[in-house]
Amino acid sequence: MTTASIDLASLLCSRLCHDLLSPVGALSNGLELLAEEKDPEMRARCFELLEQSAKASADKLRFFRLAFGAAGGFGDTVPVAEPRALVDALAGNNTRLQVNWVLGSDMLPKPAVKALLNLALIGIEALVRGGTLDIAAETHEGQNGDQHGQTTEIVIRAAGPRIAFDPAIGHALEGTLQLEALSSKTAPATMIHQLATSLGGGLQVHLTDEALLLGAILPTA
Repeated sequence: MTTASIDLASLLCSRLCHDLLSPVGALSNGLELLAEEKDPEMRARCFELLEQSAKASADKLRFFRLAFGAAGGFGDTVPVAEPRALVDALAGNNTRLQVNWVLGSDMLPKPAVKALLNLALIGIEALVRGGTLDIAAETHEGQNGDQHGQTTEIVIRAAGPRIAFDPAIGHALEGTLQLEALSSKTAPATMIHQLATSLGGGLQVHLTDEALLLGAILPTA
C-alpha cells in the first residue's frame, strides 16, 4: 500500500469520526442528564432525545459502511432498495430536504452504489438551506446481455435556495486536486474519482446558481 493510499484511508476514517461525533456526543450528554433528572416528564424527554441520537448514529454507520467500506454481506451487485434506504434515512432528519428517485434497475454493481452514496452525500451537504435532491441511476446491458459489458449511469441534481459547494470537492471529483489539498472533506470525492478511473469510467461536475449537477459513468469491472 502506498503512502497516498494510507493517507486517503486515514482521512476517510477522520471523516467518519467527525460525522459520528455529534450524535454519539448527544448520547453521552443525554445519559448524563438522565442520571441526574428526577422529573418524569423531563426523563421522558431525555429518552426521546436518546432514541433520536441512537437512530442518527446507526443511520450514519450503515451509510458509511457501504459508502466507504467493503460492505460485506453483498455480492457483486446490491439491491437498489439498500442505497435508497440509506440516503432517505440520512436526509430524513432535514425536514427542508426532499429526495426524489428515478431508478431504472433493481440491482446496481457495488462500485456504482459506492459512487451513488458519496455523490448523494455531497449533494445533501450542498443544500445548506434545504431543497430537492433528485437521484437517477440505471445500468445498461452490454452486447448480447453480457454482464461484463454493463455500464451504470448516475445523475444527481441538488437544487435549492442556496448551493454551498467547495470547489476543492469539484477538483477532487475531476482528479485535479493538488495532493496538499487532500483533507477529510475532500477524501470521499477523491476515493470515488479513483474508483471511477480504475473502472475506466469518469465523473462529471456542473455548478450553476440554481443547482449542482453530479454524474458518474461506471463500466462494470
